[in-house]
Amino acid sequence: MSNRSATDVLEARTADGRQLTAPVVNEHQVRAAAGTTMMLGVVAFAYAYFEHRFWLLQAAASFLFFEFVVRLTFGIYRSPVGLLAGWMTRRQPPEWISAKPKRFAWTLGLVLTGFMTIITNDGIRGWLPRSICLTCITLMWLESVLDLCLGCEIHGLLVRRGWARKDAAYEVCAHGACDVTPRRSAS
Repeated sequence: MSNRSATDVLEARTADGRQLTAPVVNEHQVRAAAGTTMMLGVVAFAYAYFEHRFWLLQAAASFLFFEFVVRLTFGIYRSPVGLLAGWMTRRQPPEWISAKPKRFAWTLGLVLTGFMTIITNDGIRGWLPRSICLTCITLMWLESVLDLCLGCEIHGLLVRRGWARKDAAYEVCAHGACDVTPRRSAS
């Protein structure tokens, strides 16, 4: 964890018998980070919803926005929650996956937490911040509990449809999320 960058390239490691040449992240660390941020979001949301006090939600939204900025700029290995997640998963052997789809998912997180930071600190209450917050919590739950990165799936879909550029960074993705060959329907 010490000398990691935002785009680690593990040239000596292999996955499925291939040499990795694309930037990668540790899937265990990413899932632990998603679970940690989800718990922070759940506590802040519940406090705001039931107590009608919004300072914790404002602070959590601002912190998570900062977290995603650091993740996208310097990598998960240097973000506050990423450091905690790395410590929590330090005894597990890493499961290396491509960083590009995860970075796309983190960009979605950055946008959603950016909106939440602006909305909650502007004093906007009601269905808009609730729905954005519940969307974030749901996406983090899917990642941490079900190992389903919806942002990665969307990224793979965009590439398959030709709406995003195919990149060499699609080598090792969780559950084939970044497989760029068109999927066939079961008929």
